[in-house]
Amino acid sequence: MQKVLVIGASRGIGLEFVRQYREAGAQVWATARGEQLTAVQALGATAWELDVADAASASSLSWRLDGLGLDVAIYCAGLIGPRSAGLEPPTQADFDAVMHVNVLGAMRLLPVMAEGLAPGGTLAVLSSVMASIGGRNSPSSWLYRASKAALNSVLKDAALVLQGRATCVALHPGWVRTAMGGEGAPLSVEESVAAQRRVLAGLRPEQSGSFFDEQGRVIPW
Repeated sequence: MQKVLVIGASRGIGLEFVRQYREAGAQVWATARGEQLTAVQALGATAWELDVADAASASSLSWRLDGLGLDVAIYCAGLIGPRSAGLEPPTQADFDAVMHVNVLGAMRLLPVMAEGLAPGGTLAVLSSVMASIGGRNSPSSWLYRASKAALNSVLKDAALVLQGRATCVALHPGWVRTAMGGEGAPLSVEESVAAQRRVLAGLRPEQSGSFFDEQGRVIPW
């Protein structure tokens, strides 16, 4: 039986990862906040309260993962922040909120998640094509873009440290119909997660440190 951890399963893509992995027969542990824990539990997963932006809350995960031997661990937590169109400076509060969830949370939790992996396991972060510098052609939501580019850097460092022990990748989920993606997005949450699961299932160790879209195509850093 596959063992899977999903960080940030309160709604949207994270919750759908839980649903699909459970439907496939996996044993799933997932984190959420407040009343959203009920939705995770209803899918048959083990639900833990966790706020990735809070240091004490994040540190509580370590003992829970001890000895689990996870096959897949996914950091899905994310915050888009202000939807700016150009060089509009973010407020201190917006900067802190987005960077704490998208970057600092990952820096706190990826080491813990890695410790919970079985040898040869997979560690993934939910990134965005908006993080790409090489492929960028728009400055919209530049705070979010900066945070996801930083998340990709964190993932790349994790891949270097865990070389030979785990396969570490950043995933772009596609443009998805979520609260973040909007109703005009072409992909449903179900389609996006199914595609990402196929990418994760087909990974090879030599692909560690890569940045993929939901179809498994490499995205330029």
